[in-house]
Order: sequence, then structure tokens, then C-alpha cells
Amino acid sequence: MTLRTTLPARARAQLTAADLHLVRGSRTVLSGVDVAVSPGTRLGVVGENGRGKTTLLQVLSGTLQPDSGTVARVGTLGVAEQEMPSGAGRTVGDLVDLELADAHAALADLDTATLDLVAGRAGADDAYAAALHAAETLDAWDADRRVDVALAALGATTDRERLLSTLSVGQRYRVRLASLLGADHDLLLLDEPTNHLDADGLAYLTERLRSYAGGVVLVSHDRALLTDVVTSVLDLDPSQDGRPRTYGGGYEGYRAGRHAERERWVAAYEAQRAEHARLTADLRTAQDRLSTGWRPDKGTGKHTRATRAPSLVRQVNRRRDALDAHAITAPEPPMVLHVPELPVRPGVRLIRAEQVARSGRMRRAVSCVVGSGDRLVLTGPNGAGKSTLLRILAGDLAPDSGDVRVARGARIGWLHQESPEPSTLRAADAYAEHVGRLVAGGRIAESESVTLASLGLLPSADRERPVAALSTGQQRRLDLALVLAARPHVLLLDEPTNHLSITLVDELTEALGATGAAVVVATHDRQMRRDLAGWDHLKL
Repeated sequence: MTLRTTLPARARAQLTAADLHLVRGSRTVLSGVDVAVSPGTRLGVVGENGRGKTTLLQVLSGTLQPDSGTVARVGTLGVAEQEMPSGAGRTVGDLVDLELADAHAALADLDTATLDLVAGRAGADDAYAAALHAAETLDAWDADRRVDVALAALGATTDRERLLSTLSVGQRYRVRLASLLGADHDLLLLDEPTNHLDADGLAYLTERLRSYAGGVVLVSHDRALLTDVVTSVLDLDPSQDGRPRTYGGGYEGYRAGRHAERERWVAAYEAQRAEHARLTADLRTAQDRLSTGWRPDKGTGKHTRATRAPSLVRQVNRRRDALDAHAITAPEPPMVLHVPELPVRPGVRLIRAEQVARSGRMRRAVSCVVGSGDRLVLTGPNGAGKSTLLRILAGDLAPDSGDVRVARGARIGWLHQESPEPSTLRAADAYAEHVGRLVAGGRIAESESVTLASLGLLPSADRERPVAALSTGQQRRLDLALVLAARPHVLLLDEPTNHLSITLVDELTEALGATGAAVVVATHDRQMRRDLAGWDHLKL
């Protein structure tokens, strides 16, 4: 009898990749990527949208071949991509069976081997021993129970006859994730696994990944999951030498390492720029001397004139050669968010809301007072009315009952939960028009205006693109820039981490703690809520 199972490698499991390169069209998607994952390794993969995180998982799984570089896999592999098609006529049970195929085959082989052993067929003893070993290695008897436990914990349907086409995208994703966790693969590749999970599902996934005996490669924007789970982080964002960086010490080690790396990068870049500026000034000075300084005073002989000119020419040539030899080899460092100084009005009640309510949108009437320097986090379940309260405080929505008062001259900046319909204007022009309206309307003085470039939110190439051509994350950056342009006394932020990179969210969180303006935040971002634990909280 031939066994139909692929046995896990367990302690021998390994996933390695060396010097991966992949180009699509004119764009380099991956360059110089190295990966090493063994049992117990939980590698987080981070980077801006479009840096190739999902592509890397496809290369590691073998569904996509790199242009160069090598990938080696030892052990069984489970993959959870972001997209989860329904499949014509497929059921929940079909999806579970797909991941448990080896365990089910091992039990079937054991049944066959048992019958052969009872019948006394030749070679039955060896076949039975091999089948039993496979079933024990896979813990095959417990596989379906493990999946059922995961289905329940993740809030997925346990009805295996249910058609996948009748489930939402989120429900289908939870079924597949539960099947992967129950299959107990040697290696797991997970692409944004916290999508579609509630608080209980997040807690279960976190604990399962922390205790997972195999190796895990985890692509995620969920900073709380990264903080709680990963042992190391691969950063695909640009570095000084253009190669990705891997940081040990978990997520905190990554944050510290990335900060130190960028400080070194900025220092090298600024030092090279300063030296280039010095050499340019020296050349200009030498050229000025050549054009004017070589002429001797009246009455000086031709001999003096003839001997001074060649010396000045040599000085110019030396300085030109020095400038030509000095190249700025360090690439321009990534931008860093710069929140302008926001105005403060000590002792003034900037916004006062008394028993405001909105029928069908808020669970109860709410009162709050916001002054300069106040820090407030709105909490409560979905549907409690957090976004509605922010709209009321911003003056965008009138309450059904209660009263809202805003101090005279108080400027309120409101970051919506999602971007508005994008403009066909270039981002720079849309920003300039917005600032122009603020100045013309008397909301800010012209001297208070700040440039889009100075905020460190959009690089020059993106500032020149139409807003409609920007990615969702880039549009979100522009939204934040438009809010900051008004130099508000009060910042109202509705899910401010939506579509923003991990790096920018960290920078924004730090800036919110440092500004003198009042800040009110509504967020489901678990890490931001941890970071803002010391703020006042208003439960709706």
C-alpha cells in the first residue's frame, strides 16, 4: 500500500529565500530580499502599500517565480491570501477538507492497513506501522476538532454543508483561516489575517500564533498583532542602500532599529549636501576671483598680470574637479511627518456639548467640554455614535436635542473616516486652492499658511499627480494635510489610521501627544488605543 499523505517536517521545517528580485513592467517590485524562517520564527513583513508584501508571499509559496534569487521550502505549507473566492458549488466542508486532506488521507490509509492486517495480507505489518506513524505525526484523529474549535473562536459558521457563495467575504476568510490553523502546517503565510475579525477572533488568532510551533510569515498593518506576535520584522520600505532590512527583537526592536537607521541616513545625506554646498561656494568664489581679482591695480606691469592669471585658473580647475568628484551618494531620506505649531487658547472652552443626541445614530445623550491641550478618546461598540458625535462637534450635523457651542474664532479641523470624491486637480493645486480659500475667508492669516511639502506627507512626485490618480493611502495623506493647513485649535480625528502606513501612524501618534491643540480621536486601531491609554476616555 502506498501512503497518500505528505508528512510535516516539524523540527526540520525551513523556509529560506536569498536575494529575490522581481520586476513588473518598468517597476521593481522586490529587490535583494532575504528570508529565513524556521519553527518558532514569526516574521512580520511591513512596508508602504505597493512595496511588494503580497508579491513576496506569492514568491515564497511558489505561486509566482522571481526573476532571480532562490526559494527553498522544507515542510508543509498553508497560505491565507487576502482574496477569498467563493468557488462554484463549493461548501464550507470542501474548504476544510482541502486543508485537512493529509489528515483525512492518513486515517483512510490506516483503515485500509488495518483491514489488510486482519486479512493477513503480505506486507500488512509494515504498511500498518507506516500508516499509524503518519496518523500520529499529523495527529489526524484531532484535526477536525481543531478546525471546529477555530471556526467557533473566529466567529465562522460551523455548518459544513453551507455553500461558500452564501457567505460574506469576511465569513469565507474566517473559514479558511480556521482550516489553516486546524491543519497545523509546518509553515504559515498569512496576508492581513486580522481583516474581518472581531475582538474575540483577534484575541484567539493572537494566542494561536504566539503558541504556533511552526514558522509564520505575517503580512499585516495591525500594529497590535505585530507587537504581540512577531519575533522579527522584514521592512520592505527603502533603506539607505536600497536593500530591505530585517530587525530582531520583535516589533519594538523594529521600531527602535528603524529610527536609528533613519537618523544615520539623514545625517549622511545632510553631511553630503553640506559638503556639496561648500565645494560649490568655493568654486563660485574662485570663478569670481578669476573674472575680477586677477586684474592688478593700475600702474602694475604686464608681468604681474601674466603670473597671477594662471594661478587663479588652476584654483578654479582644482575646485571644479573637487566638486565633480563629490557626489551625493546617499539617496534622499524618506519624509517625516511635520505637524505645524497649532494655536492654543488657554482657559477657553473651545467646544462645549450638553446632552447632545441624534435619533437612530447615538445610543445615548452625551456631554463633553474640549479646551486647548485636552486629549479625548471616544470609545464604544460599532453603532454607538462615535462618528456621529464627531460630526456634531465639527458642526457638520445638528443634534436632535441638546446644545453645542463653539468659542468665537475657534478653528476646528475634522478628518473624516474616508476620503471625499477625488478631484481631477493635481494634489499640489488642490492643496493650494484650499489654503487660498482659508486665507480669503479670514480663517487663517497668510503668514500662518504652510506648504504641502513642509508637512512631509506627500513626496514631490505625488504632489504633481491628479488627486484621482493617487492611491487610497496617498489620498488619506492629502486629507490630513488639508486638515493641518487650517492650523486648527481642535483636531477631530475619525479613524485616523485608516489606509496609513505603519511608520506614518507612529509619527502621527507621537505628534498628537506633543501638539498644544485639543485632540479628539475615535479609533478601532488597537495599538493606537494602547498608545492613548493615558488620555481621557468618553464611552458612548
